[in-house]
Amino acid sequence: MTGWVLTMAHRRAVDRARSEQASTNRDLAVATRSAETDFDQVTDTVVNRLEAEQVRRCLGSLTELQRESITLAYYGGYTYPEVASLLDAKLPAIKARMRDGLVRLRDCLGIAGKW
Repeated sequence: MTGWVLTMAHRRAVDRARSEQASTNRDLAVATRSAETDFDQVTDTVVNRLEAEQVRRCLGSLTELQRESITLAYYGGYTYPEVASLLDAKLPAIKARMRDGLVRLRDCLGIAGKW
């Protein structure tokens, strides 16, 4: 009788150990599949800084009126009518300034395509 009890205890212990191992393997497999691939943050930071520098350089090539209009609209978040009001200019003039400035920015940045 003691032999049978020890055999049953041993089998249960082995079953428990196998169950724990299978659970760990499943968790590891799910974690591996769902893990996001790390990207090179240094490269991403350098590229962002270079692009920002290029935008600043190209903004510097615009006329003062174009630069001011575009800066207010894109960085300040103002609408065309708000930009016109802030600059004390007519709305069609602001739209023309911004259109011309954006075309010059596109050309300076080397972006292909038509806006």
